[in-house]
Amino acid sequence: MRVARLHGIADLRLLEEPVYVPAPGMDLVRVTAVGLCGSDLHWYSEAGIGDAQLTRPLVPGHEIAGIIEGGPRHGQRVAVDPAIPCGACETCAEGDGHLCPAVRFAGHSDLDGGLRPFMPWPSELLHPLPATLSDADGAMLEPLGVALHALDLGRMRIGSRVAIIGCGPIGLLLVQAARVAGATEVIAVEPLVHRREAAHRLGADQAVGPGEASQPEFWADACGRGVDVAFEVAGPSEALHTAMIAARPGGRVVGVGIPADDRTAFPAALARRKGLTLAISRRMHRAYPRAIRLAERGMIDVSTLVTDWYPLDRADEAFAAATTRSGIKVIIAPAG
Repeated sequence: MRVARLHGIADLRLLEEPVYVPAPGMDLVRVTAVGLCGSDLHWYSEAGIGDAQLTRPLVPGHEIAGIIEGGPRHGQRVAVDPAIPCGACETCAEGDGHLCPAVRFAGHSDLDGGLRPFMPWPSELLHPLPATLSDADGAMLEPLGVALHALDLGRMRIGSRVAIIGCGPIGLLLVQAARVAGATEVIAVEPLVHRREAAHRLGADQAVGPGEASQPEFWADACGRGVDVAFEVAGPSEALHTAMIAARPGGRVVGVGIPADDRTAFPAALARRKGLTLAISRRMHRAYPRAIRLAERGMIDVSTLVTDWYPLDRADEAFAAATTRSGIKVIIAPAG
């Protein structure tokens, strides 16, 4: 089978490798859809993300859907939970497997991800897909889970005012999730016009550029004291600063984005004067069942966020397209 492996910065090579034999407790998945995430772009453009660096050629991709090949579940369409916690540490015992210090994650460090036609994966991490959800929908459940976990950390109450700073796929899913959760006002901030338009279409009351949103006067005019919860979903320190400007005194700010240089800074006086609570989100927390129900019932639209499809042999083009952010979500189909 042909596999896409990242060897260095923008050095993605297609190689011939054997099909892997799953170990006990695992199933073989024929990979039908892999979404390219912002974290994949960090790996591609920087050969690392945060404090994790490329130490060997790596198969990227963690937003994965496919079909089980062989065994008692043969033919079942599934979404792949990309995180494998150790299950034995105190953090896992407390129910926080997503924070497990020894967690292994698809397409990260030493664990190959989804840009290959077949991959073995633990059976309990393969979630059945309803017939009404497409393969691309299945791949989109991972970013939806990230959005739901961020929403949980925001502790948003019905009737809240919310700001979403950054309208990539996760930000656009947060726009919708906030609406479903009862937000009465959602304000989106995004530099790209087509993504601001998508935010409007998906439920934002206003969608403005970062220049306008960086002015305290904008938030005073839009919602008086500011929003109850501001979600930063972009990465740069400037986005976190804007989220803090947007938040009301006593409000919450949830950091979801990953900065390119692994550093985040903000004016301490602003955060202290407002008495803000800052929460930092990591991936998702057992969100797949909820994500599946929300997508299956049409309460959150994942389908229209997919704007581009590529076969595996054009994976380089797919990464280049995702880097330009000319669309919204790029999907690669490893198995054709």
